[in-house]
Amino acid sequence: QVQLVESGGGLVQAGGSLKLSCAVSGTIISINVMGWYRQTPGKERELVADISVGSRATYADSAKGRFTISRDNAKNTVYLQMNNLKPEDTAVYYCKLVRTTPRGPYDYWGQGTQVTVSS
Repeated sequence: QVQLVESGGGLVQAGGSLKLSCAVSGTIISINVMGWYRQTPGKERELVADISVGSRATYADSAKGRFTISRDNAKNTVYLQMNNLKPEDTAVYYCKLVRTTPRGPYDYWGQGTQVTVSS
């Protein structure tokens, strides 16, 4: 059974940093696309960053230059380093694993971790 557990969220002042972690069990992350998403009340979940099997990273415009996604295959963990945080980064952050199956891609999600940035 695939499980994703996020950690590292919290309260931080604007300009500060946080590092989110997503520990995966039940599969190995090296063969799956991994991503970080975020959601605020009343809005759809949006992509923050994702990283391919070949470790190619893509970022939302709002994250470029401030956030870095990385993966540690030995620890089966994906990270999101967030620097120069802004109040508008406040959201619940979710980790996603995209698993390729014979029937097509299947998404697994973590339970989310709250990030709150105060002004």
